[in-house]
Amino acid sequence: MTSEHLDAWTASGAAALIGRADRPPLDPPAGLIDAVARLGRTLDVDAEALLAERASISGFTRNGDVSCGGGTRLLPVADGWIAVSLTRTDDIELLPAWLGCDVTGAPFATVATHVRARAAADVVERARLLGLPVAALGELRDPRPVLATSFGARPPLSSPPLIIDLSSLWAGPLCTRLLLERGARVIKVESLARPDGARRGPPEFYKRMNSGKESVVVDFADQYDIARLRELLATADVVVEASRPRALEQLGIFADDVLTEGPAVWLSITGYGRAAPMRDWVAFGDDAAVAGGLVVWDAAGPCFCADAVADPLTGLTAAVAVLDALWGEERVLLDVALAHVAAGIMN
Repeated sequence: MTSEHLDAWTASGAAALIGRADRPPLDPPAGLIDAVARLGRTLDVDAEALLAERASISGFTRNGDVSCGGGTRLLPVADGWIAVSLTRTDDIELLPAWLGCDVTGAPFATVATHVRARAAADVVERARLLGLPVAALGELRDPRPVLATSFGARPPLSSPPLIIDLSSLWAGPLCTRLLLERGARVIKVESLARPDGARRGPPEFYKRMNSGKESVVVDFADQYDIARLRELLATADVVVEASRPRALEQLGIFADDVLTEGPAVWLSITGYGRAAPMRDWVAFGDDAAVAGGLVVWDAAGPCFCADAVADPLTGLTAAVAVLDALWGEERVLLDVALAHVAAGIMN
């Protein structure tokens, strides 16, 4: 880590996002500074500013063991710490089934009380069976941020390359935004019933992620629309999706099948990767970072490291992986996982 890189980190506003609200900011891990600088050089972007972009727009700041956005907490358990994200209505509704008790007060206070004396592995396992985004601090120590599987020789690319973007929120849209800035044509596909969740936040953030992309809306309950989507995927040079594999598989769309005749690159962004059982685990940027050990510490315990940091880190990492793949001569499936990206920085 050079002083130049640290200065860039500070100037971006990211430095103000680490630590407790009533204390001076904490220094980021050296590995994070180095990784962000490297990704920025590769993509010729201000990567430090991209990490702080959502917080700058939303007015977020550091909150220690509460995430910048407020939806995730670091909580002590009998043998360590866990991260619990309660950002969806469904998450709150599942708390009684997870904890085995009624939830009558503040949700996080109830969770904290009921997990304090329990082992992290037991708490996390039960949460994941229910589809809750819960992670044990540092549980993932496998630094393999990108797994590439070859599907033979790739076809010639369109000019400009056509990217079909099925992703939402942050990591996937950031990746395709960076590819758009490098001359690709991007078509964003949204569900009629469940549009991109980023639309529920500040409009400026959604605009930053998706401005300049073409748009298609698909009714995933309509077989005609699903058939149109399959045709669209077959014309793509790159497909980007950021959901658990079963989401598309339930529609009869399998990455392996599409890759045999269609795009040159299929980019799959998940929380923990495409392999069972982790393919079904739910994750968001804050809890995935915790799973990879990407936190900072003070005397009171661990603190979140910037705003949902695994999301922008994964978007940057994925963009580099796609560009590298397009320089190659093979069709590839790129398996990029938020938690593994975080673990790669810390290990």
